[in-house]
Amino acid sequence: MLLTLPSMAQKAGDVLPECRTEAEARQRAARYFTGEEIPDEVFRRMRGKSFPAGCTVKRSDLRYLCMLHRNREGRTQVGEMVCNKAIAGDLLRIFRRLYEEGYRIERMMLIDDYGADDERSMAANNTSCFNFRLVTGSRTRVSKHGMGMAVDINPLYNPYVKGKVVRPAASRPYARDRGKVPMAIQRGDVCHRLFTRHGFSWGGAWRSLKDYQHFEK
Repeated sequence: MLLTLPSMAQKAGDVLPECRTEAEARQRAARYFTGEEIPDEVFRRMRGKSFPAGCTVKRSDLRYLCMLHRNREGRTQVGEMVCNKAIAGDLLRIFRRLYEEGYRIERMMLIDDYGADDERSMAANNTSCFNFRLVTGSRTRVSKHGMGMAVDINPLYNPYVKGKVVRPAASRPYARDRGKVPMAIQRGDVCHRLFTRHGFSWGGAWRSLKDYQHFEK
């Protein structure tokens, strides 16, 4: 159980009953869209996984976010995310608006629940942010996810595509004919508009490859 969540009876992944009034919905949103320095119990989950030995990002530079999202069935679900403090405010505003707009995000758990394994997390369609690692081929340059400055949204349906390489592997059916893909991020949709309006770039607009799930700043 995550003691940092607004209610001791609720944890990330829990589905909540729908609010009966607009006032109740506003009150719930104010309680749930919160950010804080990484609590000890959360850091214990991260240590040795997304925050491995030798991590060059300071714990104090990261923030733990609690947010609501609409799941695959459109129900209200509790989500969590670790990000860089530089984008914590942006993400709280973006995801609150996505929730209010009814945008579907299947799950939002820490990548540590998947052993900090990107492939496992993506295959589970898990939306996540921080996972420390260096840029491929570099000994010192930290990746955007490694800094907590990039977010992957519904990655199963929004894969990384470079030539014949598709990640996660289970996403191959969703790499083409994007107009028919469930939860696909499209240029100009509410997800794309909100992230780009807050200064993020979208991997789906890159020329040498497509990373449809990826927004970075």
